[in-house]
Amino acid sequence: MSASPQTGAWRRGHSTNLVGIPTDLLASAAFNDAAPVLHIAGAREAHHHLFTMLDAASDSARAAQLFEDYMAVVFGLHPEQRMAPRKPGERRRYRSSYLRLLRGWAFDSNGAEAAVLKGWVESRFGLLPTFHCAPIDRFAAPAWARYVEEKMGSRFHNNAIYGQLDLLYEFAQWRLGRDGPADRRLLLYRGVNDFDEHPLIERIDRRTVVIRLNNVTSFTEDRDIATCFGAYILETWVPTAKILFYNALLPQHAVKGEGEVIAIGGDFRVQATYY
Repeated sequence: MSASPQTGAWRRGHSTNLVGIPTDLLASAAFNDAAPVLHIAGAREAHHHLFTMLDAASDSARAAQLFEDYMAVVFGLHPEQRMAPRKPGERRRYRSSYLRLLRGWAFDSNGAEAAVLKGWVESRFGLLPTFHCAPIDRFAAPAWARYVEEKMGSRFHNNAIYGQLDLLYEFAQWRLGRDGPADRRLLLYRGVNDFDEHPLIERIDRRTVVIRLNNVTSFTEDRDIATCFGAYILETWVPTAKILFYNALLPQHAVKGEGEVIAIGGDFRVQATYY
């Protein structure tokens, strides 16, 4: 018998994660209200020199440049790092990068790059995806099998891609901790045409519901932009601890034009209005 997220039979996540709080709490609307600080275990400690440099940065633009330079050197993303001599006929090795994943996500939130992002959230935060090309309501679902196959694709895991995403997340947390709102929450919007991807958990009143968002979900900071993506506008407060990426984090990226915020999912209390 297939399980349903609405009944709780489809688990919200694993019992373990790398952020030090129970996954059920992390997935709850109560977590979003409390908006505590989160860190991925060991990420900052393993790269303490980066965060020492960031703390000394004169402004956000300088901090972004330091982050990009550090990632380029440590993970061999800069062209100069890929100029080792090759044997005749030898093909240049593909290097996965966090920037490629962001670009892939921007093109298709159900593509292979998106599966890797969802896999990273599952690994670090314990949250299972609820949608990948189709709803996922059981481990035997075809959509689950496709997700697992794509998230484990070898072409994305030859360059410590989860480690890169750890640092991207921690850099976002560092920036939001310095420049973000004092209450550690952002008012964000999402446009949808239906609720096939968003199981209803609780109806509070005519317009307020708790829905379960996919473990990686896109929002925008601009309500008008959200109207371009669907007739229904979901408005919710997202804790900064659930922000992986936002528009002003880096100077150049694939999702620049839409003011996109890539957030970690779970149960969210939203105001749903018809545009």
